[in-house]
Amino acid sequence: MDSLSPFIPRFVVSIMTIVFMVSITSCNSSQSQFIYSHGAIIRGDTTQQEIALIFTGGDFNDGGYEILNTLSKRGVIAGFFFTGDFYRNPKNRELISQLKSEGHYLGPHSDKHLLYCSWEDRDSLLVTKEEFTSDILANYATMDSLFGIKKSDAPYFIPPYEWYNDSIAAWSRDNGLVLFNYSPGTISHADYTTPEMKNYRSSSEIWKSITEYEQNSANGMNGFILLIHIGTHPNRTDKFYYKLDDLIQYLDKRGYTFTRIDSLLSNSN
Repeated sequence: MDSLSPFIPRFVVSIMTIVFMVSITSCNSSQSQFIYSHGAIIRGDTTQQEIALIFTGGDFNDGGYEILNTLSKRGVIAGFFFTGDFYRNPKNRELISQLKSEGHYLGPHSDKHLLYCSWEDRDSLLVTKEEFTSDILANYATMDSLFGIKKSDAPYFIPPYEWYNDSIAAWSRDNGLVLFNYSPGTISHADYTTPEMKNYRSSSEIWKSITEYEQNSANGMNGFILLIHIGTHPNRTDKFYYKLDDLIQYLDKRGYTFTRIDSLLSNSN
């Protein structure tokens, strides 16, 4: 084992390079670089100073109008991905209609917020292809019947729990969908945590993770997909969405353009 130790770091780096494969396509004289993991896009073009804000929703909607008003004030168009249950909830219909009328992207997040694969063993599926397909098509059926959003209008799909594997990515493609996930590097996705959880992260910790990553990473947040939840459990009183206005101003001053998720990912194929 000792004789192999000098090789191990290089091997690990090689594996990480494969997992986070960069797909390169020509774009005039420059090159567009997209990053993938387990078959899904996890970052847009790292040569462009663009960011896509996305918001997911399932059980809670307490930040909906705060987020909508902030985006409207700052002229930012974002992406919103909701479960079928969220779309069907009468309490959410006015908000969703306003999001649509203001040009935000509305997409699916699975009908029943299924857990697709084991937390302990990512390769261990918890759903069949038939169950996956039935669930995602039910999500789209609700989007169409209630808000006139067809599958062809919203092919980009972020998985429930932001957890998936290569099979889910393949099944998504079989259904004409493009699977994507948030970009790793910050802990913005931890804004759902509550104080009693072991993985609880305060809004100040989340803010720090974003600004430090932006300042210290090689490409900043170019092509970044930044996830925030549209609502959280009442036990979390420290709501990160109240920092959205400051976050948009910070990133704007750092030179980033906010791009709708479908525009950010449109050249990925």
